[in-house]
Amino acid sequence: MCGISGIFNFSETAPISQEDLKSMNTAQSHRGPDAEGYFFGNGIALGHRRLSIIDVSGGGQPIVSEDKNAVIVFNGEIFNHSQIADELKAKGYHYQTHSDTETILHAWREWGVDCLHKLRGMFAFLIWDEKLKQLFVARDRLGIKPLHYALLNNGTVIFGSEIKVLKAHPDFDRALDYTAVEDYLTFGYVPDPKCIYRSVKKLPAGNYLLFQQGEGKAATLPKPVQYWDLPWDAPNHDGVDNAKLISQFRESVDIRLESEVPLGAFLSGGVDSSAVVAMMAGLQSSPVTTCSIGFDVPQYNESEFARIVSEKYKTSHHCEVVNHEDFELVDKMTELYDEPYADSSSLPTYKVCELARKHVTVALSGDGGDELFAGYRRYKLHLNEQKVRDAIPLWVRKHIFGFLGKYYPKLDWAPQILRAKTTFQSLSMSSSQAYLNSMSKLRKGERNALYKKQFKDTLHGYDSGEVFKSVLDGKVFEDKLKEAQYLDFKTWVTGDIHTKVDRASMAHGLEVRVPLFDHKFVEWAFRLPSNVNLKNGEGKYSFKKALEPFLPEDTLYRKKMGFSVPLAEWLRGPLKNKMLSLLSSDAVKAHNIFEHDVLMQKAQQHISGRYDHSASLWTIMMLCQFLVREAECK
Repeated sequence: MCGISGIFNFSETAPISQEDLKSMNTAQSHRGPDAEGYFFGNGIALGHRRLSIIDVSGGGQPIVSEDKNAVIVFNGEIFNHSQIADELKAKGYHYQTHSDTETILHAWREWGVDCLHKLRGMFAFLIWDEKLKQLFVARDRLGIKPLHYALLNNGTVIFGSEIKVLKAHPDFDRALDYTAVEDYLTFGYVPDPKCIYRSVKKLPAGNYLLFQQGEGKAATLPKPVQYWDLPWDAPNHDGVDNAKLISQFRESVDIRLESEVPLGAFLSGGVDSSAVVAMMAGLQSSPVTTCSIGFDVPQYNESEFARIVSEKYKTSHHCEVVNHEDFELVDKMTELYDEPYADSSSLPTYKVCELARKHVTVALSGDGGDELFAGYRRYKLHLNEQKVRDAIPLWVRKHIFGFLGKYYPKLDWAPQILRAKTTFQSLSMSSSQAYLNSMSKLRKGERNALYKKQFKDTLHGYDSGEVFKSVLDGKVFEDKLKEAQYLDFKTWVTGDIHTKVDRASMAHGLEVRVPLFDHKFVEWAFRLPSNVNLKNGEGKYSFKKALEPFLPEDTLYRKKMGFSVPLAEWLRGPLKNKMLSLLSSDAVKAHNIFEHDVLMQKAQQHISGRYDHSASLWTIMMLCQFLVREAECK
């Protein structure tokens, strides 16, 4: 696991500053504390920071081909590299190392862009082909590893694993993309391919880029090419075969156990991480090293459930209890993520990565089960609402539920059954619009009530609903649960889940592998019928049934707790003054985004205890913290 950087110019005679690339690469030294390396050519420069996992002694980067015609920098792991290497050796390719990096380089030379179909793993890489004068840039199918790039005013393109790598270039343009602010306030992160900075793009998951040097090419960015997608239009399996599910899952775990450094697993005590540990325990002879954190607040603490699974599989277990009022990390979030990011579970994720790194260099994670097997509560609610949408014509729903959604009060203090405002809003919409409404940190009406007229004018009519429209362009889902899952994979999984884990783990020099996001397993599991995943109100039903021989009933079927923190209490108590200070800061006011009086009224409503605006206020607070930091950097 590593960090990569690069500078490319469409002209081979354009000078490339070695100092600029070294400054960029140094900005991500946390991603690769073991070594650094560089390649400089005509109009091209590549940098690398290394965290040694496989071929510790000989796998340094960049790797240059024997004939000096191709060079690669790579971040990630290719779990089937040995099989591909055998195929390439049979074709006459000679290896200088035992690393998966060299296999990618040879695969490019043998198959060109089609090499991507051979690779099984998580990856982002840059390959410079001197003979073709091409720069090949690619990202893995599910966006586990990040890749950012930006076109500078002088026609140079820069690349980096994190945005801070690009920001280290002296010609980086820090102008903000205000449509990305609208997206962020909706989703709590900036969805691919946008970035909070206007000049920066994120390469979407399952896409590649080809940059051609010379031939009088204009300095314009090529369009990403999609090489993989979820099997959204493939027929469903007839049902679920528990033995097949476990066999596929076990294999996705097994191929992630190769390592020349200590390897373990996160163990929260939930279904997914427990399932990963159960498979690992059956695949290795030595005890699995497991790591978990607990909170000193019982309703947020799952450490006892982690202990039960640990005892069942006799793991070498490490657990630390975190003070729920340890706010030191709040100030680090902007530095860690480089742009506004509102998932508060990033705080405990950072902590568990910190703990894990004390004991291992590689950790397997249980992320992915909820998205793949419909485990989130929101899926159940979405399908319940869909029954009403299917029964009542849209024009009737718009009039009846649209009126109720607009005028029904927000009753946060009332019993759950009376908190119907969001439901009424969703029932007046199409399925995808309703799902966006239920997922939003700040719903459309909330955002518009907060925005200043100048900011609305800046958006020129743009609305974050365009994100879902773009994802679903040309696709029609009869199964609305599959549609919601597909939308999550294309937005939430890459923009939130993988971003959170990548930055938190890399901050500690820890590699995290995610078996449930293995693309072959995803391709198979995504085709399971929805009625075997969400059955009798039970999410992840198929996965849980298949795991019954491996895990205790309470682990499988108790109410989901999640990896969360007490936001509502924080913003009424120890973080109240910090929140009010950020909302009122001059740096925030200078951007003319919010009506200050309306914003402060929302804050006071939450502080009073009659309303719970914690999700929206935390989201806004993280944006404000980013804007304050930006002002300090100017």
